Amino acid sequence: MTALISLTERFIAGIGRIGSLVLPLLMLTILVNVFSRYALGLGFIQLEELQWHLNAIAVMSCLAWAYQKDVHVRVDAFHAKMSPTARAIVEVLGVVFLLLPFLWYVTGSAWTIFKYSWSLKEGSPMPSGLPARYLIKGVMAAGLSLLFLQAVAILLKSLLFLFGPKTWRE
Repeated sequence: MTALISLTERFIAGIGRIGSLVLPLLMLTILVNVFSRYALGLGFIQLEELQWHLNAIAVMSCLAWAYQKDVHVRVDAFHAKMSPTARAIVEVLGVVFLLLPFLWYVTGSAWTIFKYSWSLKEGSPMPSGLPARYLIKGVMAAGLSLLFLQAVAILLKSLLFLFGPKTWRE
């Protein structure tokens, strides 16, 4: 089981690192868009949409990685004061009763939306907008799927901490 957890987390970290490489491109796109709009008086809907697409790629590819590294938003007022065992119990309960049911529903819906968008070969509603909007919807569904996998990995790690060999507690 530890090999499966390790493999999952290495895969998610790799996707997160690749996704984080989109951020410089996003910043450049924003700079070009701002310069063209305010210095040149030209607005390009393609640049506006590209910003949102790049932002979605960065966020959705790094979401599971942030959860893995425990750098996501958390209410630390209580969590920081808990013992490691209490933290593991809270993690198990939160993942089982809150995160996984939520992600099951949202991820399933995201894949349904992606399939429908793909069947239509959906593009931008703007005449000069970007084509293939279904691709970004696929990125969103994939990012949620990665978060689901990471939640399962964290659940397994927490269960191993609570009920596994003593080496997991050190």
